[in-house]
Amino acid sequence: MDTEEEHIRPADLVPAIVGRLPAILTEVRELLTRQQPEYAGFLAASFEEVLGAAEGFIARLVALAEWDPSTAAPQLASGMEQALFEEIGRIHHRQQRDVTPLLAAYRTGAAVAWRHVADTALERGVPAEALAGLAAAVFAAVDQLSCASWRGYVQAQTAAGQDRDRLRAELAELLLSDRCDTAALRAAVARAGWSLPRQAAVVLIEPDNEVGRALLNRLDDSCLRLRRPTMLVAIVPDPQGPGARTRLATTLRGAGAVVGATVPLDRLPASAGLAEHAVRLRQAQLLADDPLFVDEHLDAMLVHHDDRLLAALRRQYLAPLAALPGPTRERLLATLTSWLVNMGNRKAVAEELHVHPQTVRYRLAQLRELFGSTLEDPTARSALLLALAWGPAVTESDPLAPRPEPREHR
Repeated sequence: MDTEEEHIRPADLVPAIVGRLPAILTEVRELLTRQQPEYAGFLAASFEEVLGAAEGFIARLVALAEWDPSTAAPQLASGMEQALFEEIGRIHHRQQRDVTPLLAAYRTGAAVAWRHVADTALERGVPAEALAGLAAAVFAAVDQLSCASWRGYVQAQTAAGQDRDRLRAELAELLLSDRCDTAALRAAVARAGWSLPRQAAVVLIEPDNEVGRALLNRLDDSCLRLRRPTMLVAIVPDPQGPGARTRLATTLRGAGAVVGATVPLDRLPASAGLAEHAVRLRQAQLLADDPLFVDEHLDAMLVHHDDRLLAALRRQYLAPLAALPGPTRERLLATLTSWLVNMGNRKAVAEELHVHPQTVRYRLAQLRELFGSTLEDPTARSALLLALAWGPAVTESDPLAPRPEPREHR
């Protein structure tokens, strides 16, 4: 014959457990006072509200312990409770607080609650199988609520990261624009949480460069990043600090990056314009460093700022060589360039070109015959060196451009 104890069900424990809730919450508060005083203070201030919410939660907890797997599982935490615990996680992130102590507080509460639930169940003779179900329900509860708070924390972290990236990109756009007045800049800097540097440099990488994109992401977090349709951009603060340039070169090597000149922030738009010009020179294979620092190639930047001017200079000063056969013209060009660079030192020209000094003498005689007194004019020599040192301009009208072979007439 069955005894009364054999008919005790977990649901019969609900009134007794609810009756113990004040003692449970008081014990949890006392433990938290020693472990996490901040949470103990919250529990003390919100005691009645927590007590009311816990009563409904206990009923669902016990229902889970009696759940028949052949039926739909009861919802342990309501949608409102899930939302509440997610919001607790989000608040922790907004306040820049570690979420780990919060999850530890949940475990403390679960341990106290389980001891009281177990005492109540044993006093009333709940069967071992039902007691095991209660244990599983208690720890499923703390796991579910912990997951809700962690989920809220991660959601806030992700949203904050996206918002931070957006604000930093907006700041980068502002710095590269012509509307960067002091008030707007300081407001944008505050929103983005960026430390305002004294100087900065722009880094440009072509957007289809996969290696460059990966290396750009390895830059220090103090750098602002911006994705434009035609270019990946980074603004590097104070890149002239001790060892900073070397570290930047090492980080960017292999990315095909162009690093603009280091300038005060109000001159960044102009510096970016020069960096864009350097990108074009790199694409034309006129500059090849990797990474390419603009301030190391200001002469090339100046000469190639307008190829039409360079072509005009070459047409004017190198015209005497235009009618010569290709091989002869190349030999005389090399000799004239070396002679100008070596300031007329024939021995240095011969060593550089790996020819006999008498050969240099012969070629110089040819050049004097072609150029006449121009070679004796310091101003003309400077213009000739400028025309020769930077290679042919990309134009069909260049006097030294290759000429098409004449067609045979039949």
